[in-house]
Amino acid sequence: MSAARAQSSTRERLVAVMLRIGLRIVLKPALSPNVPVAWQRWWLHQLSRSARPARGVAIQSGVIGGVGGEWLRDPAATAKGTILYLHGGGYCAGSPATHRAMTLRLARTLPVFAANYRLAPEHSFPAAVEDALSCYRALAEGGPVVIAGDSAGGGLALATALAARQRGIKPPAALVLFSPWVDLALPQRDELAKGDAMLSASWLAACARHYLAGTDAADPLASPIHGDLTGLPPTLIQVGGDEMLLSDAERLRDALQGAGVTVRCEIEPARWHAFQLHAGLLPSATAAIARAGEFIASVLQDGD
Repeated sequence: MSAARAQSSTRERLVAVMLRIGLRIVLKPALSPNVPVAWQRWWLHQLSRSARPARGVAIQSGVIGGVGGEWLRDPAATAKGTILYLHGGGYCAGSPATHRAMTLRLARTLPVFAANYRLAPEHSFPAAVEDALSCYRALAEGGPVVIAGDSAGGGLALATALAARQRGIKPPAALVLFSPWVDLALPQRDELAKGDAMLSASWLAACARHYLAGTDAADPLASPIHGDLTGLPPTLIQVGGDEMLLSDAERLRDALQGAGVTVRCEIEPARWHAFQLHAGLLPSATAAIARAGEFIASVLQDGD
């Protein structure tokens, strides 16, 4: 290993250690059923301000299909199509602004519309699916659309693809799922949660209750891993090796393969939930989003 490469590897490890400690101190305690949802939202917004911007990408508010959100556009992006991005936050928190570390970099491949879909507990299932589908339907009228999302947004991206098929709407060109939460019915995650720097099993369970509001957790549009996955487009899954939703990603990979869907699942060793949020700070996170962009460009090129 060259001296420069060794130095880069050492820096990556040190940054990862510092970020992991920081998450355990400033974020994980806030993502708790004992903390009011309104305060969780406010705190996530404050933390998102530390994200490093991506140069040259313009941000503009917009409304698509009756749903508000923001456009992120890079004039240097040459591929044709759009990314519909659905942010994470357990269906209860988060916003387009809190996930710009991801969307700003995805915009280097395609224009991104980050939807500000309705959140629980004020708006329970299926409000988020209805909003995402409305955005997708409107965007799809203008050309190919890739649906991407992280955590709950990853599950929502998959659910949106299923809902589009149910309504007879043409399928997305691809799905990009970062640490997707695809099974709200899974009761036991305590063992998996021990190594996760961000999530707790109790917080996920509380978010599921808020979102479902009495709906069966196995409903395919709430827990899309329980749906019929045949006919879905090429799918990229990225997940951290140390996170609680690793099992969701692995089960989804297997289910997609069993349904004959082209799927690539990247497991990043020693990384936590939605580690891509640290793009710009953590080299492996920046590289993961770059690979997602390459996947999107490749799928669109193959579809020409």
